[in-house]
Formats: sequence, structure tokens, C-alpha cells
Amino acid sequence: MVWFLNVSLFESFKELRSLDLSFNAIGGWIEHKGSESLLRLNKLESLDLDCNIFNRSIIHSLRLLTSLKSLNLSYNELEGSLPTKELSVFEDLEILDLRNNQLNGSETVQDLASLRSLEVLNLAGNYFNGSLPKYLCGSKKLEELDLSGNHFGGILPSSLYNLTSLQLLDLSGNEFTGNISSLMAGLTSLKYIDLSSNHFDRFSFDSLANISRLEFFRLECDSKKLDVETENSGWVPLFQLEFLVLSNCNLNKLSNQVPTFLFHQYSLRVLDLSYNNLKGPFPGWLLVNNTRLGVLSLNNNLFMGQLHLSLPLNSTYAMDVSNNQLSGHLQGNIGNILPKIRILHLFKNDFEGYLPFSIGNMSLLGILNLSFNNFSGEVPTESLAGCFLLQILDLSNNKFSGHLLSSTFNFTKLKVLKINDNQFSGNLSPKCSLMSHFDVSNNKLSDKIPIWICNKTNLVELFMRNNFFKGQIRCETIQIRHLDLSQNSLSGFLPSWSSEWLEALHLGQNYFLGSIPKAFLNISHLSTLDISDNRLSGRIPSAIGKLRDLTVLLLRGNRLRGTIPTQFCQLIYINLLDLSNNFLSGTIPHCFGRTLTMPYEYRIFQKDINVPILGFDNPLRNKAGLFYDYYPQDEFNFITKYRRSSYKGEILEFMSGLDFSCNNLTGGIPIGLGQLSGIVSLNLSHNQLTGPIPETLSNLTELESLDLSHNNLSGEIPPKLIALHFLEVFSVAHNNLSGRTLDMKAQFGTFNASSYEGNQFLCGLPLEKNCTIKDDSPPTLTKSSDVNDGKWYKVDQTVFFTSFSVTYIMFCLGVITVLYINPHWRLRCFNLVEDCMYSCYFFVVITLRKLAIRLYN
Repeated sequence: MVWFLNVSLFESFKELRSLDLSFNAIGGWIEHKGSESLLRLNKLESLDLDCNIFNRSIIHSLRLLTSLKSLNLSYNELEGSLPTKELSVFEDLEILDLRNNQLNGSETVQDLASLRSLEVLNLAGNYFNGSLPKYLCGSKKLEELDLSGNHFGGILPSSLYNLTSLQLLDLSGNEFTGNISSLMAGLTSLKYIDLSSNHFDRFSFDSLANISRLEFFRLECDSKKLDVETENSGWVPLFQLEFLVLSNCNLNKLSNQVPTFLFHQYSLRVLDLSYNNLKGPFPGWLLVNNTRLGVLSLNNNLFMGQLHLSLPLNSTYAMDVSNNQLSGHLQGNIGNILPKIRILHLFKNDFEGYLPFSIGNMSLLGILNLSFNNFSGEVPTESLAGCFLLQILDLSNNKFSGHLLSSTFNFTKLKVLKINDNQFSGNLSPKCSLMSHFDVSNNKLSDKIPIWICNKTNLVELFMRNNFFKGQIRCETIQIRHLDLSQNSLSGFLPSWSSEWLEALHLGQNYFLGSIPKAFLNISHLSTLDISDNRLSGRIPSAIGKLRDLTVLLLRGNRLRGTIPTQFCQLIYINLLDLSNNFLSGTIPHCFGRTLTMPYEYRIFQKDINVPILGFDNPLRNKAGLFYDYYPQDEFNFITKYRRSSYKGEILEFMSGLDFSCNNLTGGIPIGLGQLSGIVSLNLSHNQLTGPIPETLSNLTELESLDLSHNNLSGEIPPKLIALHFLEVFSVAHNNLSGRTLDMKAQFGTFNASSYEGNQFLCGLPLEKNCTIKDDSPPTLTKSSDVNDGKWYKVDQTVFFTSFSVTYIMFCLGVITVLYINPHWRLRCFNLVEDCMYSCYFFVVITLRKLAIRLYN
């Protein structure tokens, strides 16, 4: 709703000097009888209209407030070019804040030259472009200049030297280029510099040596094009920094060493040197020299050796040394050295050994991430019992063992718990009422599925993949959005859930029986359904077309029968469809390709969990890891290139495929399949398909795997298939194809004879059979002229079956008579039958056991 302000409310405030109307929904003024807008407030000096709905006309309404010194119109709806003519009446204006509007252009910014008293100018978060206006580089009174988040570009002008009073310069988030070292040297009054996210190619840090008042410097790059050097000369800085961010900027590219000027810094509070490939031992001296250091981020470098911390660090509340090459055991007293730590990231290193008991002394710890290391042993209760404020605990991808979640654990604030890919055993009994994400996949946990998964209302993602859980799922309803119980020993019938929340369901590689529940077809938001490799039977429900949001459907490895429902063609967002290794019959629906589009961009299921830790508000909070961003993603197996692989994460954006192999499908290959332009894998092998290979398959330009083997296809191989440039797997073996093989060009030059074998009438390389010039076609079978004539070998059916039956009965009676007369032969015969029975029994049992072990692995 838009509100209008009645200016008559201010008639009595003739001496008003400051007016704050921010954070309302005001969209304009209501004029008072014949009076002009705010005429009576002619002594007003400060006006704050931040976060309203004003447009450009508001500046015209303020034209008589000539005494204004501060005007804040940020976060409004000002559009178009900068209204410089209207602003020029404010000759005494010192502060102008127009950030986060929709202003554009660059020429009108030049007209701000009339504001000779301007000290603070904030144009951040608009759409300005072009080069930096010369006026802005000539205003000697300007102290703060914020142009961040625009589209300014080009090389910074040399007149930037003229801003001798400038204390704050924020050019981040633009498109400036060139070397900025020499320009910075003349701005000796600067305290705050942010040059991040531009297209600068080089910067020498010693150009700041004479800026004695510098406190904040930030330079991080979105790419690896920027080179920053700090070791060009043996300079000693005059400044004492409090905030320093040099991230992803090829810092000291030749030497990869930590900047030596930091030896002279003693006031740092935030230091970020991440993503620079810095080498050497862990620079513990940074923490010793800077006793007030609160945030240290050294992640994604090449630091080696032990994490050695010598002094108690009472000011450090966030430390990220992840993704390095640190090794050895954690210090036994690490909890005493970091008593105030709240965020501790040590993941992706080579730490080993047991967790120190002193971790329990970190009473303020909110995030602990130790994943992707070599920690081992049990996790003692004492190690974590004192971390009452713990919200994120990630111990995944280590070698922990034993029981983790004992009855003594009581993490009342825990929201994310990841213990996947370890060797934990036992059952689960957590007391985490607020937990939203829980991952215990790839462990040795057993027992039945706990009933608490049905009742937790805050649980969003639950991953229990690849454990030893058994029995039936006893839930009638469930409120989880992403549930993965695949690769366990669950049995019984599939649960008949009706859920409004479920978006991804993985129940594959278990022992479920029965048919596909109709209740599944009422889960309206379901995007992933994996019930593959079970013992399901019956038909595929035709109502499956109601799952309009479905992107992944895996039904392979069951006992499903009947035809493929044409309702599959209503799944317009489907990206991976696997019906292989069933008993499906009939034809492939011809609607495939006309309505089934196989979009190239796969919509990965993800739920962004942002967990603020203890209310910190810091301008570098995202870089310092004060928010934990977790993106849970689907993971499933799909056969491409002759092997079953597990796909997870970003690779799913490029995965799309159809697999109908190992069924009893008949008929021809639909021409419409050639319209699935984004498909990566197509497998129709081991069926009974007939007819030619459609030429339209040459339109599948993204195809990497094409398997049409073990069918009854006939005709020639379409030469246009040579256009499939990304093909890595190709097989048309064991069909009735004829003519020439495809030319041995590009990727087809890598395929050997096995891709074509089993086709009697194919010729050409890589086969040994050469093609003749005159006759490339198979010989035709001529119909015999006497097909219907009587033959001498024609047999009367009645006489044949009568004589066969009499002979069979006489033989059986003879055998019985001989066995009755001769007891020795009778005993030998019974022993032979018994041996055959035992042999058949053990053959069946051993075969089934091997098959079960193979399916389990």
C-alpha cells in the first residue's frame, strides 16, 4: 500500500532543522490549500526519506528547501537519469545519498559540479555506466565517494589525484580496468578503500605505503586475472590496518608467500587472505602480533604442517583454515587457546587422530566443521558436551567410529548435523528438536528406522543412505522435504505417504515388495523419485502423469510389467528416466519428444539453510563464514557409458537421459526421440525393437552415450549420425543392420568392431568384412515355387502324437520294471536322483547369494 503525507502536519514546525521519515511506504505529498510543498520548513537542514516509494518528482517538491545540508533518498524508486537540475538548487548540500535506486546514465553525473559543498556522495546500487565523471575527480571537499554496484568502466582518470580530502573510496562491483597502483599513492587521506570485483589487471600494494591513515582495505576478485604484489621493495607501511581482505587475487604470484608487511601490523581485527595459493607453515605469528584479531580466513591456500597456536586468543571468534594441507593432531589444549571461538572451519585438510577433550571448553562455539580429514576413533561425549550453543556440526568424511549420539547429548540449538561417510555404528536417538538437516549416510548404523523421523516438524533433509537399517517404515505421514533411505535392507511394502512437503524421495536398493502406491502420485511437489532395484511388481500407474514437477524418475531393477504409460509424456520437466531391467512390453510411446522435452538445465533440489551465528553483524560476515550456507543435493546412480555411476552436485545440471534397456519392448524407435535435443544418454539395448534407426537421432547434438544393441533393428545406419560430436559410447551390435558402417572420422574413429558386431550384413571398417562396389545389400530370400505343394516328408499329426505317447509309456514301464527286479540298480538310481536334487539346490542357493551380494555392493 502506498501512503501519502499531508504536509500540513508540519505547519507549526517553522524552526524544524531535522526530519526523519524513513522506513515508511510514502509515495508523495498531499499539498495544503494553495501552499507550496513544505514551504514553511525553509530552515530544514537534514531530510531522511530512506526506504520509501518516492519517484523523481520528489526532488522537484523539495526545491524550496534551499537550506538542506543532508538529503537521503536511498532505497526509493527514482528512475532514469540523475535529476541534476533540481539538485543544483541545494548549494549548501554536503551529504547526498541516492544509493539503491534505478538511476542510470553517466553524463548527468557531471552536472553535480554545482554542488560545491558536497562532502559525501553515495550513488551505490544504481545503473550508472561509462567512465568516472571528471567532476568527481575535481571536488577537493569530497570526503566519501561510494560508486559501488554500478556499471562504471574504463581506466580511472589521473585527476583522481585531486581528491585530496577523500577518506572513503568504494569502487567495488564495477568494470574498471588497468593498473591502479599509481593513482592510489596520491590519496594520502584515505581511511577506507574497496576496489573489489572489477577488471583491474595489476596492483602493487607498496603504492599505499605513504597513506598513513589507512584502516580498511578490501580487494577481492571474481576471477584470476588480477595480480597483486606486496614484495616489490622492502617498504615499511606507515598505516596500521584494522580490516584487510586480499582474496582470490593472485597474491605474490611468483613467491606465493605471506606478505611481509604484515609483520608490522598490530591492530588487525579482520584478515582474509583466502584463495591465493599461499605456501609455507601456518602463520601463527599473525595471531600473536594482532591480539585483537577477531576473524582470520586463510582457506584455500597451500599451508602445510601443524596448526600451532601458542597464546590464548581471547579476541578470535571466527577462524577458517579449510582446504589447505595442514596435518598432524589437533593441539590437546585447543579449546583453552580459543575460548571465545564461535566459528571454526578446519575441513579439507589432513588432520588425524582423536578429537581433543578440550573442545568442550569452547562454550560459545556455534559452527564446527571438521569434514574431509582423517580424524579417527570415537567421539567422546566430553568433547562436545560443553558446546551448548552449537548450531552446525559437520564431522563427515572422516574415520570416526563407535556411537556418536548417546543419551547424554542434548544439543537444544543444533540445526545441521552431518556425520556421513564415517564408520559409526549402533542406532540413533538424537535429542535435537530444532534440527533441520541430518545426514548419517555411508556408515554402519543398524536397527530399525527410528519413529522420530515421522514426528519432527523442523526436519527438512534426512539422509540415511547406505547403512544397515532394516524392517518396515512405520510412518503414516511425513513432513520432510528430502528423504534418502536408499541402499539399506528395508523391506515390506512401500509406505503410502500423502505429503505436502516431500520434494525428493530415495528408496532405491532395498527389498520393498508390492506395487507402486497410489499415494505417491498425490505428492504434488515431488521432483525426484528413486525406487529402483527393489522387488516391486505390477504395472506402472498411468496416473504418474500427475507428478508435473518430476525431474528424475528411477524405476529400474524391479519386476514391473505391462506397457509404458503414455502419461509419461505429461512429465514435461523430466530429465532422467530409467525403466531398465524390468519386464515391460509393448511399444515406446510415440509422444516422446513432442511433449517430453528433456530440458538441458536440470533443476537440482536444494534448500538454502542460512544459520546466523549469535547475532553477528559484520561487513565481512559472508567472507568470514559467519553464515553457514548448505545446499543439500540429490544423489543417484544412472548407467552411462556401460557403467553405473553416482551423480551428485553440479554435474546434475548436465545430466539427462533415457534408459529403457533390458525389457521386452517391441515396435520401432519413435522418430520423436530426435527432438530431445538436450539428452546426454540414450539406452534402448536388449529389447525386441524392429525397423530402421531414425535419422532424427542425429539431432541429439549433446549425446554422449548411444546404445541400441541386442535388438532386431534393420536397414542401414544413418550416415547423419556422424554429426554426434560428443559421442563416447556407441553400439548397434547384435541387430539385423545392413550396408556400410559409419565413416571412421572424428569420434567414430575411436569405436572398434564391438560396436557393430553381430550384424551379418554390415561391412566396412572397423569390421573385417569389406564392402563390394556393386552389391552392398543382403541377398534376398526367394520364395519357393512349391511352398504349398505336398511333400514326401509331410507327417500326419495324429499318427505322430499317438505313436510318440505309446512309445513313451512303454519306455517308462520298462524302466520301472527293471528297477523293481534289480535292487542294486534301484539303489544307484535313487542315489543319482538325490545327487541331482542337491546339486540343483546348491546351484540355486549359491547363485542367489552371489546375486544378492552384487546388488548390495
